[in-house]
Amino acid sequence: MPKSLTSKSLTSKSLTPRSLADWLHYLETLHPVGIDMGLERVSQVATRMGLLTRPIATRVITVAGTNGKGSTLAMMDALARSHGLRTGTYTSPHLLRYNERVTINGREAEDQQLVEGFAEVEAARLQKPAISLTYFEAGTLCALWCLAKAKLDLALLEVGLGGRLDAINIIDADVGVVTTIAQDHANFLGTDIDQIGREKAGIFRPLKPAVLGSLSLPASVADSATAISAPVYSLGVAFSHSLLVGSDQRTVRNADSDFIGRDLSESGTVKHDVAEHGPIGGVRESNDTANTSWCWYGLNADGETISLNGLPDPGLPIDNAATALQALSLGGVLLTTKACCDALGSVRLPGRMQWVGQWCLDVGHNPHAAEYVARRLPVPPPGGRQWALIGMLNDKDADGVIDALLPRITDWVCVTLEGERGRPAAELAERITSRGGSVRYCAASPEEGVSAIAESLTLDDRVLATGSFFTVAALLANPLPQARQA
Repeated sequence: MPKSLTSKSLTSKSLTPRSLADWLHYLETLHPVGIDMGLERVSQVATRMGLLTRPIATRVITVAGTNGKGSTLAMMDALARSHGLRTGTYTSPHLLRYNERVTINGREAEDQQLVEGFAEVEAARLQKPAISLTYFEAGTLCALWCLAKAKLDLALLEVGLGGRLDAINIIDADVGVVTTIAQDHANFLGTDIDQIGREKAGIFRPLKPAVLGSLSLPASVADSATAISAPVYSLGVAFSHSLLVGSDQRTVRNADSDFIGRDLSESGTVKHDVAEHGPIGGVRESNDTANTSWCWYGLNADGETISLNGLPDPGLPIDNAATALQALSLGGVLLTTKACCDALGSVRLPGRMQWVGQWCLDVGHNPHAAEYVARRLPVPPPGGRQWALIGMLNDKDADGVIDALLPRITDWVCVTLEGERGRPAAELAERITSRGGSVRYCAASPEEGVSAIAESLTLDDRVLATGSFFTVAALLANPLPQARQA
């Protein structure tokens, strides 16, 4: 660690002008372990910063869950801003820039805002007795400080790990949301689904709405809410949705409904069935909504039934969109069809079934997420191959992810992710071949894997890149190769 960044020299005044990169490097050295669950230390520093003496926003909604947190929060943010609210978000991890973790009214926090926030955290941390913080805890406190300064109508907070003992849970939410429950982070949360549900439900507060966004949540989630007299609003009971495709009303109310993948590239239009075959090389699809709309049915804060009709497909799970609408309604937002249509028709979330030409990028890294991707992955055109570029971390359930994707993939490319947590490509390849999968290449990095696929890519091929945030981040950092017409 550079001499100028030793703990002895760190004060709010001296570090204010330092770069964000310097701060992030320094924060990685602060604590002996990367994850140290518990609220005592972070609460003490938050108290010193004044973060617990006044609300950080007029309303706070906290989102927990194994999968679906990011898409639910992104849609809530877009919806709230479309209704004229000033919003702030805190999410993790990021893909390309740390600034992605904190947004104010739809814009990423500036470096200087984060630098000032980290300086405030450090000044409070070093008050006697000094308190050690993890990288995530320091980042959470910095984010909360930035949000509190922004004078927000609504703060949207995403849990990092679990719920009950996650640093974000020092803030009392006006509405708590649990999206899905599945096994992940087993070394911290265990493998018992009921216990995982109780941990996630730890974000609920007495007498405050608890929104449950999946039909398959363990009973422990609702039971935990009921035990503290938090009113429960469950998908399929308090709120639901139905899908309209063309002129046909297909009732998939209360179901884990499908959606149309959306290409996020920026040039060109073409008539092409993205739902059937996926986007083609280098174009933006002209049928973003694919003539599909849906209806939402829910409750407002007074318990009155409300509905919204003709909503556009957001390109994200409809269950999560319905959950976002219910949470906002309970948070006091007076939903209008026009504002909801404007928001859902324009929301974007990189790395979630994101199409960039022939490439589909998804950060899914557990079996539940992989099953979802496998169900929604379009079939390549006749004669086309379905490639998968996969890179995973050592602490993830690689077998479960591979099993979920195997029926959909014809050609695999395995890549090694950087760092001590990266699972070797050869190990992934062995697991795939032992199940009858065809591994075409093992690469030392995601970038090398992309180059290997590019040499064989045809116009009718499609590529799924998945397994980790790190896998997708590496691919987003550079233009992806597309097959060209001969």
